[in-house]
Amino acid sequence: MLKAIFTWWNGATIGQKFHIGRRGVLVGQDEQGNRYYEARDDKDSYDKGRKRRWVIYNGYAEASKVPPDWHGWLRYTFDEPPTTAPLPRRAWEKEHRPNLTGTVHAWRPKGSISGEGQRDKATGDYQAWSPAD
Repeated sequence: MLKAIFTWWNGATIGQKFHIGRRGVLVGQDEQGNRYYEARDDKDSYDKGRKRRWVIYNGYAEASKVPPDWHGWLRYTFDEPPTTAPLPRRAWEKEHRPNLTGTVHAWRPKGSISGEGQRDKATGDYQAWSPAD
C-alpha cells in the first residue's frame, strides 16, 4: 500500500488509479499484464474529439514493455485496440521483448566486468603504443 502511495514507477499511484478508474474504461490487457484504458469521453482530452488513453504497467513502469500493437493504439495510429483488431503477425517476426538494459538478463560481452571478467589474450596483430617509438 505504501509503495502505491509514494512511488510512481511501480504501476500507478493511488491518484492515477483513482482518476483512471473514475474516468476510464478498461479496454484490454497484454501478455505482460499491462492494462490499457480509454476515457469515457473527451472532457479531459488534449485534442477535442479524441478520447484519452492510458496504460498501467504491471510492475516497474518502463515504456519499452508496451508491445507494438498496443503502442500503436495508445498513440492513435490504430483506432481499434488489439483486442478488437489484432495486428497480423508475419512468420519472420519475433515476440516483443522489453529493453533489458540494466537488468540481470541484459547482454554482457565476453570479458566485461559485469560478466565473467575474463577475456582472451590479445593476438599478435596488436602492438601497444609507446612514447619512445
